[in-house]
Amino acid sequence: MNAPLSDWTAAGAAELDQVIALRRAIHAEPEIGLHCPLTTAKLRAALAGLPLEIHESGSTTGFVAILRGGGGNGRTVLLRGDMDALPMTEETGLDFASTIPGAMHACGHDSHSAMLVGAARALCARADELPGTVVFMFQPGEEGYHGARAMIADGLLDVARPDAAFALHIHPNVPGGVVASRAGPLLASTDALNIAVRGRGGHAAMPHENVDPIPVACEIVGALQTLIARTIPVHDPAVLSITKISGGSAYNIVPDEVTMLGTLRTLSPETREKARAGLTRVVETVAAAHGCTGTVRIDDGYPVTQNDPRATALIRDIAEAIGGADGWHSMAAPIMGGEDFSYVLREVPGAMAFIGVAAPGSDPATNPSLHNTRMTIDESVMAKGIALHCAFATRVLESGLPEVG
Repeated sequence: MNAPLSDWTAAGAAELDQVIALRRAIHAEPEIGLHCPLTTAKLRAALAGLPLEIHESGSTTGFVAILRGGGGNGRTVLLRGDMDALPMTEETGLDFASTIPGAMHACGHDSHSAMLVGAARALCARADELPGTVVFMFQPGEEGYHGARAMIADGLLDVARPDAAFALHIHPNVPGGVVASRAGPLLASTDALNIAVRGRGGHAAMPHENVDPIPVACEIVGALQTLIARTIPVHDPAVLSITKISGGSAYNIVPDEVTMLGTLRTLSPETREKARAGLTRVVETVAAAHGCTGTVRIDDGYPVTQNDPRATALIRDIAEAIGGADGWHSMAAPIMGGEDFSYVLREVPGAMAFIGVAAPGSDPATNPSLHNTRMTIDESVMAKGIALHCAFATRVLESGLPEVG
């Protein structure tokens, strides 16, 4: 095929108006979780008439759309766009702001899925020239619902098994149009912690007759921070945060139990297991030292989002070819947030990248961030996002992932 990048930048610009309209329609009716029927219907309608095979997810409203090129070397590439929103009340004041109480597209998934539709339209226009197969993965349930894992379990990764995969995520705190990523770990694993400290309640005026779990829980919080600081290496870090403590019912009653919620973030399987074992040991032994019992339940979160160096190098090459040296930013360190595209990257070599959507003249450092009720984007950047998807797909189909030193 050997399409020059200028072809894809032109295609992105040509698709922009329709993509903006689609993004705004999705934004106005956000949906949460694994079942997003309104959003799926909008996406399917936007893809109608294209030469795509549609395969639905049995456990979600997600689907894959498969474009089989006219020629080929047998390669397949996957492009992912998520579609679900967050349980937040929008405060942007936009004309197309959320009409659904308590739901908002504050993480940009409306733009992700809309850009993927734009890429599908642009690639379908040149289907006869494609030397392989493109899988467009439209996925709900990214915000804590393990949507990618569900779609993989439904067999959608095996309908046309990809050789490489790519996902693009907007970022309002990165200058508009700049692509940012890194090889290796990009985002952390995201385990949820459920801790209970049980003592023996009674009258607050006679604590010596009780076994008070409140000071024990407080001691455990401090001990867990010591665990991280003194046993986890700084070059393979962990973050452990206790975010909620609950216990008691009145000023003069010592409760029987205190419960705590928190999160554990790590960047490698080894540190993940070490931290999980350590926090269980600390909770149990500190509680026992004070005559209480401590229990821990760890709910598995997303794995580490691990970027393949070859895919990352390809994204960098495309970003610099489109935007010059300033079009790419190499991230010095991972972000300790999580992303369920990690499930795809456990199965297929590939990468995720951020694309800046800070508006011209704004200060990226002070713009409302992802998951903020006032988060907005520069919609014109979506044209570049479409071009990135198309260029990554065609480069992989033509030559595979590049070798890196």
